[in-house]
Amino acid sequence: MGAVSDALDFLVDLLDLEAIEVNIFRGRSPNEDRQRVFGGQVAAQALMAAGRTVAAGRPHSLHSYFLRPGDPTVPILYDVDRIRDGRSFTTRRVVAIQHGRAIFNMQTSFHVDEPGLSHQFPMPDVPPPEDLQPLSERLEPYRDALADWFSRPHPIEQRHIGELPFMHHEGKEPLQRLWIRADGTLPAETDNLLHACIAAYASDMSLFDTMLAPHDVRWDDPGFMGASLDHCMWFHRPFRVDEWLLYDMDSPSAFGARGLARGFMFTRQGELVVSMAQEGLMRQTAGPRH
Repeated sequence: MGAVSDALDFLVDLLDLEAIEVNIFRGRSPNEDRQRVFGGQVAAQALMAAGRTVAAGRPHSLHSYFLRPGDPTVPILYDVDRIRDGRSFTTRRVVAIQHGRAIFNMQTSFHVDEPGLSHQFPMPDVPPPEDLQPLSERLEPYRDALADWFSRPHPIEQRHIGELPFMHHEGKEPLQRLWIRADGTLPAETDNLLHACIAAYASDMSLFDTMLAPHDVRWDDPGFMGASLDHCMWFHRPFRVDEWLLYDMDSPSAFGARGLARGFMFTRQGELVVSMAQEGLMRQTAGPRH
């Protein structure tokens, strides 16, 4: 790993929100040909907006709902409600607004570090990231079909363990594991808030694929509609997002046009640093693809 890549520098800049009034921030979206704003971007910017109003403590949890698709052609306003400032915990509510309507709602809490009891699940036994190909190399044979993907900046490096979840398959277990890290080295003095925001951005990149893994369905199928409904995260221990994190995911259930996925991020040393859960809309508007 060397200096910050252009893609990571762009993401850091994307998270550097403009303060336009007390408790109100403005965020922008990448200049990309997308129909809607990437959900991880909205969650990360909302968390950053909340953190900009907090004097002490680091993020320990967030609970959010995606209400409407975001319009990538206009800025997003983040309205922060300072619900509570306590000695140990600080609570914020953030509403993301476009065209006069809420598109996203988040409640998040910050905690001043203190000693306490400690335990965790063990990290799965997996190959190290050095033994795995970067996602860009694995997708190289499909460059023509995935020209849009290759044209975008990718601030998060991904190295999947086993089969890529979004390739055509049927009957795959609803499990997924990959190593992730920010594409470059952030300054040593970078605060916990930025690391948490980049982790929030990265966390929304793979969870939905885990829900789809057992099904003969793709995102781009004309008879399928998929979207994130809610997203929750718990930040357990301090970590650096520019160091490798194992992202371990499963999907316990899908029913009634909704699927659930869980995710856990571990450091290379085996520390569980982040847990998350997401529910997604999995609506079939036509019969299965043949």
